Amino acid sequence: MASAESNPKTFSLEPYQVSEDFGFLLKEPLQELPPHYKPWMDIALHIPELVESHELRSQINKMPMLSCDFLQNEKELRLAHLVLSMMTMGYVWQEGEKDTVEKLPCNLAVPFWKVSQSLGLPPILTHADGVLANWSKKDPEGPFSIENLELLISLPGGDSVRGFFLVTLLVEVAAVPAIKNIPVVINGVRCGDTNAVARALENISQAIQDMTDALKLMHVYVEPSVFYGIIRIFLSGWKDNPSMPKGLIYEGVQKEPMEYSGGSAAQSSLLHCFDELLGIKHEESSSSFLNRMRDYMPPAHKQLIQDISHQPSLKSFVQQHNCEPLKQAYHLCVSKLLALRNYHITVVSRFITVPAARTRQLRKQSQDLEDETIAKAPIALEERGTGGSGIMNFLKTVRDHTKDAFIPETS
Repeated sequence: MASAESNPKTFSLEPYQVSEDFGFLLKEPLQELPPHYKPWMDIALHIPELVESHELRSQINKMPMLSCDFLQNEKELRLAHLVLSMMTMGYVWQEGEKDTVEKLPCNLAVPFWKVSQSLGLPPILTHADGVLANWSKKDPEGPFSIENLELLISLPGGDSVRGFFLVTLLVEVAAVPAIKNIPVVINGVRCGDTNAVARALENISQAIQDMTDALKLMHVYVEPSVFYGIIRIFLSGWKDNPSMPKGLIYEGVQKEPMEYSGGSAAQSSLLHCFDELLGIKHEESSSSFLNRMRDYMPPAHKQLIQDISHQPSLKSFVQQHNCEPLKQAYHLCVSKLLALRNYHITVVSRFITVPAARTRQLRKQSQDLEDETIAKAPIALEERGTGGSGIMNFLKTVRDHTKDAFIPETS
């Protein structure tokens, strides 16, 4: 996608499929596909039960091959991608890590590939599917709250999987004021308006604080043992995953297996935008993973991140102006982002590191693990994120690089 700014003097969100009211969320996602796709919807709406009864694969194998020609617009394509990606994750991981498949059947693989090509997304479940396009309000006029939200398509994990996706959605919602203020910062830097930049940075700081507060709801709505033992494998991909070392063949697409990373918080555009805006640089190992995750975003969102990176440097602007309120606002922004990343480490520790240690302990003691939910978790993922990264080292490294954005005091 070409960079699009209607007026080179004014930076705007408009060309990037980002709104001032919904941020990166898909605005009011469709809940139904055209009638032609009823066979898809009939299966997708019952994935948890079909996985539980070990019948999902057989149901998908019997599915008719459907043409994608009746998908007419972006919202229909996004719902189709969500439906097909959820079916794919259930199909691959129905039996856990011990009985994975080498091939996705053509009646699922071919339409999934075609829809993915149309959207510029990979043929696997992404953050753009499970979070950004997977919600509806019970009361359309009501608030964005757990009580007023529902998932369109779900995975095994009951209330915890609902909580996981919806809390992640609420983090995106909390960030909307920050996204809205990014153009204000960029345009303020361009025209030398220190007051406008400082005010916008204060608004962004508050939104990042609200993101951290939203993330805290994970502890309320998601049970760690259920996330670790049941949900997590269904977010996992077939790249850097010992359970599927050869990747996955998309039958009818190509004969060679393909590798794609699983869902990851790094697929959210939010922190990428903040990093580019604040001038936060990551070392090669971290940046290569983060850059790869941008290929799992809608192309317009990826373009926004790239275009922010090409704007005049905010950090240099702050350094060049002897303006204490501006410097304080910039430092507050970096501090709030640092606190969010620290809290994310806390969440990952509770939901992954601690259950992983408990599972290893039980296994070492050769105890009967049948009643332990966490024991169902894939051994291959114990030290890795669903996106394929060595998760704790990665998060701490990214956190430490955020500290480097602070401007040192000068005498």
